[in-house]
Amino acid sequence: MVLARSEVARPGAGPRKRPARRFRGGAARLGLMAVPVAFFAVFFAYPVAAIVSRGLKTGDSWQFGWIGEVLGRADLQRVLWFTTWQALASTVLTLLIALPGAYVLARYDFPGKKLLRAVVTVPFVLPTVVVGSAFLALLGRGGLLDELWGVRLDTSVWAILIAHVFFNYAVVVRTVGGLWAQLDPRQEEAARVLGAGRFTAWRRVTLPALAPSVAAAALMVFLFTFTSFGVVQILGGPSFATLEVEIYRQTAQLLDLRTAAVLTLVQFAAVGAVLAVHARTVRRRESALKLVDPARTARRPRGWGQWALLGGVLVTIALLVLLPLGVLAERSLDTPGGYGLGYYRALGSVEASGGAFLVAPIEAVLNSLWYALAATAIAVVVGGLAAAALTRRAGRLVRGFDALLMLPLGVSAVTVGFGFLITLDEPPLDLRASWILVPLAQALVGVPFVVRTMLPVLRAVDGRLREAAAVLGASPLRVWREVDLPLVRRALLIASGFAFAVSLGEFGATVFIARPDRPTLPVAVARLLGRPGELNYGQAMALSTILMVVCVVALLLLERVRVRGASRGGAGEF
Repeated sequence: MVLARSEVARPGAGPRKRPARRFRGGAARLGLMAVPVAFFAVFFAYPVAAIVSRGLKTGDSWQFGWIGEVLGRADLQRVLWFTTWQALASTVLTLLIALPGAYVLARYDFPGKKLLRAVVTVPFVLPTVVVGSAFLALLGRGGLLDELWGVRLDTSVWAILIAHVFFNYAVVVRTVGGLWAQLDPRQEEAARVLGAGRFTAWRRVTLPALAPSVAAAALMVFLFTFTSFGVVQILGGPSFATLEVEIYRQTAQLLDLRTAAVLTLVQFAAVGAVLAVHARTVRRRESALKLVDPARTARRPRGWGQWALLGGVLVTIALLVLLPLGVLAERSLDTPGGYGLGYYRALGSVEASGGAFLVAPIEAVLNSLWYALAATAIAVVVGGLAAAALTRRAGRLVRGFDALLMLPLGVSAVTVGFGFLITLDEPPLDLRASWILVPLAQALVGVPFVVRTMLPVLRAVDGRLREAAAVLGASPLRVWREVDLPLVRRALLIASGFAFAVSLGEFGATVFIARPDRPTLPVAVARLLGRPGELNYGQAMALSTILMVVCVVALLLLERVRVRGASRGGAGEF
């Protein structure tokens, strides 16, 4: 009788436990989301909403009519048109130049391939002010082209487009090449056996498989160039301005918050649309293909055509990536008295900066390193919790949360920085005089990279391991510590590296909130470039070179960790 009772009770126990387990899982997910949501609400949504509110409100009433009035201005229509068409042109140029590189790194095996992969990634992690400085040294007044042939391209749209291709080359190579390396080449070979030509087989078999990845890369390039600030600010001169540059001008120089608020809303709408399309293409890329080990698809080039393609890609990378960086380093050593370290020594003197700084410019190096380390810690904690919450794909709430995490990549950093000044200045969040304000702004940009790096690895963890640990009585925190963390440790290191690099180079928000006695490297470079004189220019080149070296060292360490972890599942392309 007791046995019968237990047998009857046991089937009923299962249904009662499953809803309870689902409830605990949902509660754990909401708990993980709480910190990232609170972080973004306080340090992103609140400052941006405050700027928009101050710009579009009179007393207690909203003045939405101002939107049409501002957008009807001819000068701002030109800014919007230039922002859009230069982003489209930059995207097309980047795809045309980078797709051959993506193919070579995906399908060919040759000596130095790992080093070349690291080299093409260097521009992506460089601060935009360093990119602007490098192309100023190459294309600007007194630059290499000016000295050799008397040609100047600064203050021209060509300098902006070329710099954007330089900056985004790695986006296409990593995103498209990462998938291309995992496509089974036997499918295309089978089409050729059935009579299709080389181009027809590629167009009918490989291109449809690559299309979602190409679309995702194109959308990311468009997003980065649509919101370009540092590159356009340095190379565009007074003739060219993107929405981000115009928002900065209206906010910092003209104090016209109404116009800045309208332009912020326009940029926000455009970025939201791009991110929505990008999320859809990423879901298609994740679900549509069967992939193979990249080591099985790469082979040594065969025939003069393949060797010529490899040579052409190497020349492109040398001219596009290595030449600007080399010229930047050369200009930092080219003093009036000959090549030497004069500009670097001048960085240690307050007087040499001509009153541009309250402290010696070299102190910006240490400031930036400390800020970046603090920002990395914040980004890893917030992004790690967010990635853990997003591990199981479910519902509109989670998809909306995922989209929220990406918004800082596209919403005006200038608006965020100025918003910090006018919102975080009274208790309980009186942070305007605190050093932590800069790392908080930098962490906003670092969090999306942490999430995008860790999420694919977390989703690849076998869910049965978590379930087994939970059945044995482990709490969600212990499941994370005992199951997930050992498997994603390398991804966490890579995410930290990317967060450090992008935090080190953040400029749009930091330019507003960095204290005069504690400037960051990008702010110091921009300040020196904005002042006349050969000494200021040389110091800007020296600081840019230091910043470049720090980023390159971080990237090489990052690539070393990524390659070691490739056999264990990798950690995403970015």
